[in-house]
Amino acid sequence: MAIGKQPDVSDDADEEGGDAIFAEINITPLTDVFLVMVIIFMVSALAVQVERNVEKKQETEQQKQDEAEKRSGIKVNLPSGAAQEIDPSKASLVLVIPIQGDVVVGGKPMKDTELDNLFRAAFARDKQTQVVLKADQGVQHGRVVNLMERAKQVGLTRLAIGTAGGG
Repeated sequence: MAIGKQPDVSDDADEEGGDAIFAEINITPLTDVFLVMVIIFMVSALAVQVERNVEKKQETEQQKQDEAEKRSGIKVNLPSGAAQEIDPSKASLVLVIPIQGDVVVGGKPMKDTELDNLFRAAFARDKQTQVVLKADQGVQHGRVVNLMERAKQVGLTRLAIGTAGGG
């Protein structure tokens, strides 16, 4: 607060010995605080929006996977497990192995003879392609091992077993 003479009071008051108090509020610090708060809110709103976009993208990808599984008409009961050792940023070849019937790749059933050609094509595209085997709990162990060995023979050495999670 500043103390001084009121501008409209004449000089006669000074001669009488009575100085009038003039109070003035400086709003510059208040304005600075509000501007800083506005900037903080703008930055945090952008961060929240980016986070929401990432979540939305993940939800969309999950919905696409669910739709592909529904279209294939195959219900696979995966065993539970919590380990995650595959790199989601690398190319992956996902094989869904039902209890009976053909192996499904990308929603399309593939005959056993076509799988070797599929493995070769995947190896030709990217030598670091990951092969993820999503086998039903009731599938015979020998069938899964057979597919793993065939992928290894072609050169695909990055193999993983798909689980339901929550191990």
